[in-house]
Amino acid sequence: MSVRGCEQKRQDQKRAPVYKVVDLFAGPGGLGEGFAVSVDEKEAPRFTSVVSIEREQFSHQTLLLRHFTRQFPEGELPDDYYAFLAGEISRDQLYQRYPVAYRHAASSALQISLGPESHERVRKIIRERVSESRRWVLVGGPPCQAYSLVGRSRMMGRSDFEKDERHTLYLEYLRIIADHRPPVFVMENVKGLLSATIEGKSAIAQIVRDLSRPNTAIPDAPSNLTYRLYSLVEEDMADEGVDPRLFVVRAEEYGIPQARHRMFIVGIRGDLTVRPRVLKKMEAPTVQETIGSLPSIRSGLSRGGDSVSAWLKELRAISSVNVHRQLNDVSYASEVARALNIHELIGMKSPCAVSSMQYPTFRPTHEVLRHLYDERLSVLTAHEARSHMASDLRRYLYAATFAQKVGRSPKLADFPEGLLPEHRNVALGRTGKMFSDRFRVQLADRVSTTITSHISKDGHYFIHYDPAQCRSLTVREAARLQTFPDNYFFSGPRTAQYHQVGNAVPPQLAKQIAEIVAEVLNSVRDEG
Repeated sequence: MSVRGCEQKRQDQKRAPVYKVVDLFAGPGGLGEGFAVSVDEKEAPRFTSVVSIEREQFSHQTLLLRHFTRQFPEGELPDDYYAFLAGEISRDQLYQRYPVAYRHAASSALQISLGPESHERVRKIIRERVSESRRWVLVGGPPCQAYSLVGRSRMMGRSDFEKDERHTLYLEYLRIIADHRPPVFVMENVKGLLSATIEGKSAIAQIVRDLSRPNTAIPDAPSNLTYRLYSLVEEDMADEGVDPRLFVVRAEEYGIPQARHRMFIVGIRGDLTVRPRVLKKMEAPTVQETIGSLPSIRSGLSRGGDSVSAWLKELRAISSVNVHRQLNDVSYASEVARALNIHELIGMKSPCAVSSMQYPTFRPTHEVLRHLYDERLSVLTAHEARSHMASDLRRYLYAATFAQKVGRSPKLADFPEGLLPEHRNVALGRTGKMFSDRFRVQLADRVSTTITSHISKDGHYFIHYDPAQCRSLTVREAARLQTFPDNYFFSGPRTAQYHQVGNAVPPQLAKQIAEIVAEVLNSVRDEG
């Protein structure tokens, strides 16, 4: 071998390995995005996604486009991508101009419905992509609606509730563990899984047992294949007798501007003698720090024709409600009522536009938010307000004003009777027994509440803190609170975009998890 060849070999040996990621139930790619942007001390990528599987059409379109962007080095996205975001070229034109990048993306971002009918196909794909790699990671989480508290309350009356596929899709995840024996896996799911049952038995206890010993649920799995399960937040977690509550990660404790509590289970194959560290706590930015730099926009009127004058007229109609008297002279009644009198409302500087593509030039300073900003971005996508009924607009105006003056989001008991919705559960809500926080303001000086897929249905739980805008959060604002980069494009109609954002793992939380996984894989260099 030549001197030059020897030198090249030494340089190659010095390079840190790039670990392969297999991502199941990938959604729009939040978990995979976190692994993709994780870099080492030399700014070199730690991971590469070789397979991401998602069955839903619009989520897969989002995932495919993001895999396309990952074919280009950090900071070197082609100008044509930004032209696509600006609406100057179509997605097909973008793909046609970069056929090699598109082919690589299409080979890794796959639209497949996981289940018995796809077992052999998926097994072959993963075997080919992972090949002889001894150090790789399996990530993902099965669809979780049936485990969630809201989902169960809606489905309990159904005769087929216990047979719903969403109870058992984790078995598809488990099947892939059994087939391919990953050294590490990361499984994500909702906190409601802690109290869920399947055929009268604790769902999480059953899942923990199965993940620890796959052959308890997959009969043909190797009997010697075992996993030790670890928490990402509890250092002293015992190897035996796992307490499932310790798997819950509170995202706001790790720099995410959202009180999102989800379960993350890290499994390490039993023959590997390594234990992962826990996440490092970090102060999270507030809602205002996260979305306050985005352009101010107003909501629209869903009925009777929308215009700035019609919108303002409907808002100002709130002044006819005797807020002070209907609040029964509570301590804050005067201040709230004063802010909602006609003179204050006439002087309120509300925006005229219901959408904006103007990208803010202000660069965030918080470590997490800095990663969302793209200085090459010339337009903002998905920042369009929804339209609401006039009666709901007035409730949003009242709720945001109340929150601004009182420092908390109002309960139904805090609403004047003249603003209460005509709903059969309102009386129970006012006593605190049911949906008492039906209208929830995302407070400016705190982290947001959990961004869920329910945001796709209505905006009542996601009211913007600024009374002058009088609206629910946009897709882009929800995406920022989920820590998706501003250049991340969500496919499909707006409802589908909200749904994708609400169901995703925050990428900046996933990035921190990826760093832990990389450390684990580094340490098993000579094992397995």
